[in-house]
Amino acid sequence: MVTPSPDAAKRSSEDAAPRQRPSLLLILPIVVFAGLAILFAFRLGAGDPSRLPSALIGRPVPAFDLPPLAGLAAPGGGPIPGVAQRDLTGRPKGEVTIVNVWASWCAPCRLEHPLLDRLAAQPGTRLIGFNYKDKPDAALRFLQTLGNPFAAVGTDANGRTAIEWGVYGVPETFIVAADGTIRHKHVGPLTEESLPDFLAKVKQAAAR
Repeated sequence: MVTPSPDAAKRSSEDAAPRQRPSLLLILPIVVFAGLAILFAFRLGAGDPSRLPSALIGRPVPAFDLPPLAGLAAPGGGPIPGVAQRDLTGRPKGEVTIVNVWASWCAPCRLEHPLLDRLAAQPGTRLIGFNYKDKPDAALRFLQTLGNPFAAVGTDANGRTAIEWGVYGVPETFIVAADGTIRHKHVGPLTEESLPDFLAKVKQAAAR
């Protein structure tokens, strides 16, 4: 009879012992992370981000008063005014105000800018801008380079007005009826694909 060596006996004992299961504390974070990843992917694909709901739809515009962008002048040489709540209420019947929230550091804002010229040219509409958390000189260069489609530009330096309007990020565009009621909100840049639907909503707001 051959007697096994001490090392062989030790290895045999280790092989026979039940393997320890991974600690629950190690597995739990992985499970939680996987669940969150699945939830995020589901929400991301759940629909068009431009249709994110807004609690302000159907309500009057919030109170605000934004100063003008220094140095921004109209073609005739006069200064472009800032924007306040009073400028969006009590407008002539059928007139629609389009509010575009933008910034010079926002790449999508640059891409959608040519479409703003087309919005400004729509009969019965008035396009105004909220310049969001921007440097005045950078914002001025942006409009001087690409052109200024806005009838008025308010500077929202600290972003407080954007918060009151429920802005998620720039760019965002609102449709405001003549009585100062917010009728629609478009999240993200306007595109050739989204513009027809947006213009249809402008007409709906004008008919109210």
